[in-house]
Amino acid sequence: MPDSYAIDADWNALYVDGEWTAADSDETIAVEDPSTREQVATVPAAVEADVDPAYEAAAEAQSEWADAPPARRAEVIQDAIEALQAHSEEITDLLAHEAGGSAIMGETSVQIATDQAGEAATLPRRMKGEHAAANIPGKEHVVKREPRGVVTVISPWNFPLNLSMRAVAPALATGNAVVVKPATNTPITGGLLFAKLFEEAGLPDGLLNVVTGRGSDIGDRVAGHPESDMVAFTGSTEVGRHVAATAGENLAEQSMELGGNNAHVVTADADIDRAIDSATFGSFVHQGQVCISINRHLVHESIYDEYVERLAERAEGLTVGDPREEDTVVGPIINEEQRDQIMGFIEDTLDEGGELEAGGDHDGLFVEPTVISNVTNDMSAACNEHFGPVAPVIPFADDDEAVELANATEYGLAGSVHSADQGRARDVADQIEVGMMHVNDQPVNAEPHPPFGGMKDSGVGRYNGDWIIEEFTVDKWTSIQREDREYLF
Repeated sequence: MPDSYAIDADWNALYVDGEWTAADSDETIAVEDPSTREQVATVPAAVEADVDPAYEAAAEAQSEWADAPPARRAEVIQDAIEALQAHSEEITDLLAHEAGGSAIMGETSVQIATDQAGEAATLPRRMKGEHAAANIPGKEHVVKREPRGVVTVISPWNFPLNLSMRAVAPALATGNAVVVKPATNTPITGGLLFAKLFEEAGLPDGLLNVVTGRGSDIGDRVAGHPESDMVAFTGSTEVGRHVAATAGENLAEQSMELGGNNAHVVTADADIDRAIDSATFGSFVHQGQVCISINRHLVHESIYDEYVERLAERAEGLTVGDPREEDTVVGPIINEEQRDQIMGFIEDTLDEGGELEAGGDHDGLFVEPTVISNVTNDMSAACNEHFGPVAPVIPFADDDEAVELANATEYGLAGSVHSADQGRARDVADQIEVGMMHVNDQPVNAEPHPPFGGMKDSGVGRYNGDWIIEEFTVDKWTSIQREDREYLF
């Protein structure tokens, strides 16, 4: 395949055992630019026959990689970082064409992916075990960490670069081999791009394999492949349940980062300027297509009207359009299905008694930043993960009610709370049932070292830092009997 990272390069190949290969079928998947709906690339539509060679190559290559010195594994990750940075402009453009990402989204994605890979490069030297004395004379216990084997990475379409990197780089760094099945909408930036980056970095053949295809065709075979020892999935709770059940048939370990219904709580004494700044970013960055974006605004009734008015003004001032334009903040929704779902949530909420304060319409895949007041927790845009540029605003009377409203959802991914009294903010934050909470900020935060993951129906497992070592490795206990032992018989 030509050494190019541009959208018009030839991406029509799978990457298996260090080779760019044709799929078993001649069928392809069109990659369409969400801004124009024009086809910008094609990738293979793999079938189940294409999946087995990827896993066979991964299983064959993994044991030697597990024995590689920590410095060697770290070196490959560092070289991949250099490739990522060298091609950052092309990759940002890829994200615009494939995911509809604005320059803000693209540049942030590259930066986050760089940070994630940088953290991953430290992991080989952090895979430390334990030593303990035994109750039996002359015996000692050694516990060490070993890679799980073959890690399956099923990546999403919304932030394909960094949500793939946070799994691929740590999996390789901890001595595993990887098979990536990227989302159908973003098969390049969520999959094939990684093959190029790590090929350029000199990763040995077979350790990273990328199979593009429709979930309906190969999803079950990928999730349930007998050579898969671990499945790392990011996506909706509904699909995640199915993936987990399929992986569970083989007793494969699972890390699932699933849906969210994240609350942004603004107390009566909050600095409303800071709260509105946070709210605008947290609701509308990347068109709200972020698992950790604000899904509900819970605002104290004493400042409710002012908050709604000011948030609506900010929403109306955001530039909507082509993500390649420098001043664009809100780009296109990924496809018609997602747009129609978002618009349905808006229309249903208005029918249920919500009042439109800003937005509410769309032009093609460009949905206007929308603010809805007079919302209750059970209205459509509030009780569902709308995954769009929609801000339903719900009033509350006191902190206890705010906590009750925030927790009245099956999800528990992220949240935020604003108060001038940090002690009060912490009290509220500590009672909200989520895996990630942010005080005097908004929930769209991602760094490579704190634990990233949710509670309740928002998933299982944690990414980043020491937590990802726990996910991608397994403890092995070895006892050593150094003296003759007397047995009972």
